[in-house]
Amino acid sequence: MQKSIIKNGLLLAGFALACTAAVALVNEATKDKIAEQQRLELTRILHQIVPDELHDNDLGASCILVTAPEALGSSDAMPVYLATRGGDPVALAIETNAPDGYNGNIRFIIGVNTAGKVLGVRTLSHQETPGLGDKIELRKSDWVLAFNGQVFDSGNDSNWKVKKDGGEFDQFTGATITPRAYMKAISRTLTLVSKEQQAWFERPLGCDAGGEISE
Repeated sequence: MQKSIIKNGLLLAGFALACTAAVALVNEATKDKIAEQQRLELTRILHQIVPDELHDNDLGASCILVTAPEALGSSDAMPVYLATRGGDPVALAIETNAPDGYNGNIRFIIGVNTAGKVLGVRTLSHQETPGLGDKIELRKSDWVLAFNGQVFDSGNDSNWKVKKDGGEFDQFTGATITPRAYMKAISRTLTLVSKEQQAWFERPLGCDAGGEISE
């Protein structure tokens, strides 16, 4: 009996090791493809939220990293893509986070010109409830399009809340936590942009190293 138990245990252990090795091999084989798909998707989104006619530089390559945990919702350095025309600053796109979504962190990107006008917002990743909180995805709802053309003034940001909190933006039917977290993150991020954008455009480009502390 004991020999049989040991034999079965060894067989199970061997099977588990084989499965683990197979998963590792699949991950290794597909990680470059996944990374390339993510890069292509980000490029597509950048073209949407900072239109090509506004700038003449390579936006995807004109990147810096910024570390601002309070404003950007993460201790990680976040990428900022700087748009210029004839060498002059015109707009930027910044990745940020709403860490207090209903089911955890929501990562998204905001395009904004140097006058504070929002050019576009797109959700990059989230785990919000299907049919409710996932309306932050453009393919599920046009909610994020409500930010297009809105001008942010850090001296008067009280309107950048959901209507339930006295602001101007709709929440979702049956779901307030997700849009509330999203709005708070947008307000924090755009406040940071208004303070720091001039300095960001003066920095050398590069997203391969840690960013500066902006807070």
